[in-house]
This record gives sequence, structure tokens and C-alpha cells, in this order.
Amino acid sequence: MTTLTLATRWNPIDWPLTHGPIPYAVLAAGWAALALLAVRRDRDWWRFRLPAALVTAGALSLLLDVLVDGWWHPFPEGTPRYVTWWIAVALLGFCLAGYRMRRGPWRRRALTFGLSLLVLLMASSQVNIGFGQFPSGRVMLAPWLTRTDSLVADKTAQTVAAPPDKVLDEVWHAPANLPEKGSVSVVPIPGTKSGFKARDAYVYLPPAYRATPRPLLPVVVMISGQPGVPGDWVLSGQINEALDAFAAEHGGLAPIVVMPDQLGSTWANTLCLDSKIAKVQTYLAADVPDWIHRNLQTATGRKAWAIGGASMGGTCALQLGVNAPDVYGTVLDMSGQTEPTLGTREETVKAAFGGDEKKFDAVDPLQVMARRKFPDTTVALVVGETDGEFRPQMENVYQAAQAAGMKARFELMPGGHGWVVFRPGIVQQIPWLAQQTGLTR
Repeated sequence: MTTLTLATRWNPIDWPLTHGPIPYAVLAAGWAALALLAVRRDRDWWRFRLPAALVTAGALSLLLDVLVDGWWHPFPEGTPRYVTWWIAVALLGFCLAGYRMRRGPWRRRALTFGLSLLVLLMASSQVNIGFGQFPSGRVMLAPWLTRTDSLVADKTAQTVAAPPDKVLDEVWHAPANLPEKGSVSVVPIPGTKSGFKARDAYVYLPPAYRATPRPLLPVVVMISGQPGVPGDWVLSGQINEALDAFAAEHGGLAPIVVMPDQLGSTWANTLCLDSKIAKVQTYLAADVPDWIHRNLQTATGRKAWAIGGASMGGTCALQLGVNAPDVYGTVLDMSGQTEPTLGTREETVKAAFGGDEKKFDAVDPLQVMARRKFPDTTVALVVGETDGEFRPQMENVYQAAQAAGMKARFELMPGGHGWVVFRPGIVQQIPWLAQQTGLTR
């Protein structure tokens, strides 16, 4: 639950949208609007138009379900049931409004249309509560409010590194003029070796990175879900705020976090593999690290590098952890799947490897872990308590990780699947990531 400070209590864009009075007021207004749309004194309304509106809304809902999950199939696991339900409610509101607006003065028609918009607002609010994409208006407006800075690409600064028997915060002394907050930059990371055409990445540099001398900080690569954009961890996850809070308690120290693109476009699904679809594993295991080494001064070696993500991004992180263990020594998998998927295994193998099961098994993370041990890899698995789709899969991943000799931990968070889990989850896991990558003890 978000705690509002005295300053934010009086700023409407900071008022919570997933709990408290606003979503309850929207819910009440939406149901009242739907009731007003459904009730009318006209006998023909009850005998013909209301049943017609119900049938039309049901047919449109069914058609949309077939088009989205049966034909387009943007979500491998299918559209969540609560989302389908609230879409149906919104369609019912518009259908009722449409049958009511066939007659009457324009003012009455405008009022009817306004009531249908209230129903749409209610449905959108309930979906937002379930997924947690926008906990406040500020997060909703983040694409326009988030400030980005030019990347600090100077590699000539003097540096401070931790000796083998110590961690970085035991040898680091913060200067007096250290900035209070880190910087967020948007940069292109070309697919030099992979040929992958990625969208611009987001890069978070903590306050200590701008110090002289500069500490050699660990690196965390964070992957978004699908559908998604590279900036999701900043815009919806507010990871920069969580890192700033951690840095404030550790003399400006926090991991460098690079958030690259693994999709190519919002709705694409590359599976994070090297396949017929794209060479995204090479992009994340070679191109992204090469770019970091060329442009930033960081700690080196797999022990100082971690990869993490949520949903499809969590699956991706696990894949890189077992298929590129020489690059990433730590994995954070939040609500991921047991294997990369486009829906069914048959569909996935056909699209990615032309139907060759052996090629898929060679990179499928659970298959890799069944053949190979990873005693030097640490993994944290985080999932929502009520996530009926992904929790069983994460439990299977946890068992496989233990069998493969990984140092594994499994944690449940309140909630289902979405930013309602990912946002507090990353706050909880940043101290763990710092410990695993040699930043703190």
C-alpha cells in the first residue's frame, strides 16, 4: 500500500488509483451509470431493445475473444478472465447507449454517451486494479513527466574497486557534493553481432557514478514483459525511485541498471532466443554487455552482473542465466514461465525452429537445467500469491533450479500477475541484488 506524504496528499496526481476512495467512487458511478442505461419506462425497451443490447454485447464480447485469443494471440497464456469480464461490461454499456441514442434530443444523447463513458472508466479502473499498471496519476503521466538526462559516457575517471575480501560499500567513501538522485538516460544499443533492431534502451546511473573517484558498480540488466516497452521498469515500475531510495541509505551506491529492448515492437514476441524470429539471446548476451563495456565504467565478471525481468521478461532472464552463465551470475525471475512460448509448444517450435524439437530443447531453460549443474549461479523467484497461471510454473522452476545446484530462493508477494507484484517486488529484491553482485555485505 502506498503511503502518501503531506505534500502528495494535496496533489491530485499522487492520489492512489488502485485502492482508497477514488476507485470505489469510480466503481459506484460506473454501476449507477450502467443501471441508468439499462432501465427505461418504455415497454418496447424491455421487450426488444434491452434484450437486443444484451445479445449484441454478448456477441461482440465473444467475437473479440475469438479475434484476440484465437487469431491475434498477443498473450501466450491468454487474456486474463477478469479483463475479459470487464471488457464485456464496457461493451454492454456502449450497446445500451447505442440503442437508447436512436431517438431523442441531442442533450439526452450526450448524457447517454457520457453514461457509457462512465461504464468504460469503471471497467478500465478495475483492470488497472488487477494489473497495477497505474497506481497513481503521476505514474500514468510518467511518459511526459519523467526527466531523462544525457548519458555520462566518460571512461577516463579514476575508479574505486573492492578488493577480493571486501564489498564495495566497505571501501567507498561518498564525497560531500554527491547528487541526491541518479540519472535516467535513453540510449540506442545497436545489435552489432545479433542484427536485432532494438528500440532505445533506458539506463539508470546511481548518484555515486558521478563521483570522483568513481566506484566500479555492479550491473543489472532488467527486461520488460510482453507486450511492453524498454521504459516500463521506469515508467510503470518506478525502479529509478527504488534505486534512489537504496542509494540514499548506502552513500550514493546502487547497481547500474540497463533496461534494453528484447521485443523490437510492443506486441512482438521474440522468445528471447536465437531463432528464425530474431537473435535476441545474442543481443542480450553479447551486444548489450559489449555496449556497456564500451560506454560505462563498471565492475566486471559474472559475479558482478545480474539479469532480471517480469512475466515474459522473467522467463527471458532465466534463459540468459542458463544459456549465458559466463555473462550473468545472478538471475531475478519475477512471475516467469517454465519455458519461452507463443501459446503451445508446437506453435513455438514451429515458428522459432521450423519444427525442430531438438533445437528448442537445447535452449529451453528447464531442459538445460536438467542436463547441467549451476552451482555458481544464484536465482530469486518471485510471484504473486493469487497468480493461478504463473505461480505453479514458478514452483516448477524453483524445483528445477534446486536440482541444478543453483542457490535458489522462492518468495510470494501479495497479489496476482502484474505491476501490483512487480513494483513492490523490485523494491524488495534490490538489496538482494546488491548483495549478490558484491555491492553490499
